[in-house]
Amino acid sequence: MTLLAAVLLAAFVVAAAAAVAAGLAAARARRRHRRALDERGWLLERERQAAASGAVAAERARIARELHDIVSHNVSVMVVQAGAAREVLAASAADVPPDVAGALAAVEGAGRDALKELRHLLGLLAPAADGAEEHFEPQPGLDGLSRLVDRIAFAGLPVDVFINGEPRPLPAGIDTTAYRIIQEALTNALKHGEADRAEVSVRYAERSLRIEVLNTGPARPARRTAPVGTGRGLLGLRERIAVYGGDFDARRRFGGGFRVRARIPLDAA
Repeated sequence: MTLLAAVLLAAFVVAAAAAVAAGLAAARARRRHRRALDERGWLLERERQAAASGAVAAERARIARELHDIVSHNVSVMVVQAGAAREVLAASAADVPPDVAGALAAVEGAGRDALKELRHLLGLLAPAADGAEEHFEPQPGLDGLSRLVDRIAFAGLPVDVFINGEPRPLPAGIDTTAYRIIQEALTNALKHGEADRAEVSVRYAERSLRIEVLNTGPARPARRTAPVGTGRGLLGLRERIAVYGGDFDARRRFGGGFRVRARIPLDAA
């Protein structure tokens, strides 16, 4: 082998070794990059799940607080009425069987015990941030729908309301849930700024209450009509309706806009 051939062979070996080393280094870099991407994706998923869990927990606490207020308000009224009736009977000159006064006293005592337990349970489920005493107030219901619609319209989103069926009194929890569904749907339509008009339909069926909120907006491709529901507000609505075993669906509409539908059974309420 001549000296030139030996030099060329050595140069080829060095070049090949350098190429192999560079290839291995590039492969290791790609593996590190993939691992970094996988780890970042895992962390983002963990954060998303934590945020969703936090939103669900916060909404459950809010539901607990609202149901607590509803029940506490009604029990408070019962206690006051029972106590007033007992005092009226005691001051009356009529001959009242002693069992009646005893029954009223039992109702009053049971009501006060129930209020104490409700306060204790609410403290476990949704403690007040400032430790202040709770104030029991009736939660909003469908009787406040017109005021809600007026506020949304004043903020810039006209709303048409359609009531189907014969309106009738609803259980307080369902009444509040129905109001919150409409409130959240209209607030989202107003907040995201794509809707130019909204429609609210409330249908009193024989065994269920059906709610639909539609809004119009810029045209969207047909593929965007898939169900959605990862927002915190929508998660909260699902939690509310799940309390009563109802159905919930929220999706973008073909041709633009958004649709929220809910069905709340009334026979199991």
